[in-house]
Amino acid sequence: MNLSDRIKHQVESNFDELVAIRRHLHSHPELSFKEFETTKFIADKLKTLGYDLKQITETGGYIDIEGRNPQSKIIALRGDIDALPIHEKTGKDYASKNDGVMHACGHDVHTTCLLGAIQIIDAMKNEFEGTIRCIFQPGEERLPGGASIMIKNGILKNPSVEKIMGQHVMPLIDAGKVGFRSGLYMASADEIYIKVIGKGGHGAHPHQNIDPVYIAAQIITQLQSVVSRHAKPSIPSVLSIGKVIANGATNIIPNDVYMEGTFRTYDENWRNEAHDLIKKIGEQTAQLHGAKCEVEVRKGYPFLKNDEDLTSQTMNWAKEYLGKDNVEELELWPAGEDFAYYSQEIPASFYRLGIRNQSKFDQTMLHTPTFDIDEDALKVGAGLMAYLALRELSH
Repeated sequence: MNLSDRIKHQVESNFDELVAIRRHLHSHPELSFKEFETTKFIADKLKTLGYDLKQITETGGYIDIEGRNPQSKIIALRGDIDALPIHEKTGKDYASKNDGVMHACGHDVHTTCLLGAIQIIDAMKNEFEGTIRCIFQPGEERLPGGASIMIKNGILKNPSVEKIMGQHVMPLIDAGKVGFRSGLYMASADEIYIKVIGKGGHGAHPHQNIDPVYIAAQIITQLQSVVSRHAKPSIPSVLSIGKVIANGATNIIPNDVYMEGTFRTYDENWRNEAHDLIKKIGEQTAQLHGAKCEVEVRKGYPFLKNDEDLTSQTMNWAKEYLGKDNVEELELWPAGEDFAYYSQEIPASFYRLGIRNQSKFDQTMLHTPTFDIDEDALKVGAGLMAYLALRELSH
């Protein structure tokens, strides 16, 4: 029996356990950097395999699975463990028991698949050379990102990790399939906070006021020029204002208006230039109308770049494991992901795990209260992760 068939056989044998793990995690979600019970659950599962979770942050840790000649090559697999502040509305019997917290981004799946991959790899540790570091990372959903903290604390050192792989659920891909993209894949993600300070008063006498609502509208319009007239057409960029609070009334002009938004792109030099433009547009537009404007651009995750050589290899190995018809080419995805921090340090490959099955349920997108998965995806998620790691060590 070849490696692929052996892994698939073991995944089938472990499938009921994987489902149980995923449902437990889904029922007990915890917010970023507060994943204390989640970490304890992971540690208990690892202990049954003979591993002690080495904690490198308050709720994040790792294990090293050592084969023969463990220093010959060190690679890493990563799973994130945190959930989102969302009220779940799936109605499932494994729905969140923690009110207002939900695994709506699939991190319960990522954690389960990594635990499943560890079971497979551990059973074969006498058959490969090198070390596989398995990282359980907190705080992906909240700045500054758990990845940045773990890197700062040495997760890629002692010994030095040479390459890293990770996966993320994708509701636009059918269960049983995966997607890859070499090179630039996910965008940097920055948060924009703007406060326009004017002079409020009666809505019937606008000439006696400095109307921050009108000025905020001008700023929103002018900010669109950051992308449409300042960005190079060759650099994808997005600027969106998603929150506007103007707490006046039908006949009241408020004293100030508050706005929040996001800026995303794929080039660090342009990113910094855009931040300056956003501040300048806000401040100068307000000044033109006699108002003040406070602008904060909170720098988030960097862009995620998949190493071309590693991703070409992982994509070919995925075709070996799943068949070429079950491996898709991905488009640019302008969401942010703190796995990007790893990709800035060492060669990385971040791919997508299909979870959709329209014959079973209507799939909703990530970060929605009705998000769920076809649990058959756990077989691919755990098995492929193990296969990619073992193929990389034998490469």
